[in-house]
Amino acid sequence: MQRSVQAGRQGLTEAQYDELLDFVDSDKFTAREKVALTYTSAIMWNAEIADENLWQKLTQHYTTPELVELGFFVALTLGQQRWIKTLGIRHGEVLADTMAGLAPDASPGDE
Repeated sequence: MQRSVQAGRQGLTEAQYDELLDFVDSDKFTAREKVALTYTSAIMWNAEIADENLWQKLTQHYTTPELVELGFFVALTLGQQRWIKTLGIRHGEVLADTMAGLAPDASPGDE
C-alpha cells in the first residue's frame, strides 16, 4: 500500500519509502532527491547540517523559489503533524473514509 497518495502520484515507490531513513547510502534516490532529503533533515532535526556545502549542493539542483517552497512545505507538514499529535488524533479518526491521516502504526506520543 502506498503511504501517501500524493507521493505515489509523484512516483514514490515502496522501495524508496523503505530506504528513506538510509537515503544517503541508498541507490533508490537521485542526487537531487538526496540533497532535498538532507535539506528536509536539516529543517526537521538538525539545523547545523545546513552548512555551506549543503547550500552549494542545493543551489546546483534547485532555484531559490524552489528551496523556499520545499522548506515551507516541510515546515508546514511538520507543524501539522505535531498539531495532530497534540490533539491526540489517531489514524482514521479524521477523514475516515479516505487514506489520509497518520500512518496505521502511529499513535499519540510516538516519535
